[in-house]
Amino acid sequence: MIDAHCHIDLYQNPRGILEFCEINRVTVLAMTNLPSHFELGLPHVRNYKRVRLSLGMHPLYASSFDDEFDRFLSNLHRTSYIGEIGLDFSREGYRTKDLQLFFFRKILESISNQPKILSIHSRRAEKRVLEELVFHKVRLAVFHWYSGPLSLIEEICERGYYFSINPAMIISDTGRKIIANISQTKILTESDGPFIQVDNRQVLPSDTKLVIEFLSAQWGISFLEANKIVSSNFKTLISML
Repeated sequence: MIDAHCHIDLYQNPRGILEFCEINRVTVLAMTNLPSHFELGLPHVRNYKRVRLSLGMHPLYASSFDDEFDRFLSNLHRTSYIGEIGLDFSREGYRTKDLQLFFFRKILESISNQPKILSIHSRRAEKRVLEELVFHKVRLAVFHWYSGPLSLIEEICERGYYFSINPAMIISDTGRKIIANISQTKILTESDGPFIQVDNRQVLPSDTKLVIEFLSAQWGISFLEANKIVSSNFKTLISML
């Protein structure tokens, strides 16, 4: 199974989740919200073959960016994965809109022409995020838990970017409409753990199987065939590093 977006460090027992992923053969791209979190987590993740730690600057943590950006730059060479980064122009993030945009541009400038895979937060800022990615010539990006306009999906796919789909999306009408509009070749799976509930418990990285089950039904193919498509998408993305 593939979990392209999970916050392992925010579970109550991160080491237990790391062991779980290793035992259950779940490949995980583990997000961080700040470079200081990345520094704390990297020594604990290094010995796990199936988990890769991403260097993040989450837009809702923008008030800390002035103190953290130098750490972002100094850690950039230590990973091929960047996330969670992006913009959040919802009510929760709007007051730091200008600061977010300033640092998002600095982040994209710092990785220009480098082989990095970005996991993108884009709530209420999808069009602006896409414009910035294109302007800065970013090649490899995944729109995590996309909730924007359907009209933008085709252009995102045409630019070569991916979408990561989680169990919360498959049970909402909006999420299902979004999934139906994404090319099969641009879909990845994610848990966004621990922020989603499944059967009255915190989601686990292995719960991406629920997304595969949904996709197999939607595409009219077997679970194994759907899983093969998503795995192939992930391998294609990784091969471009």
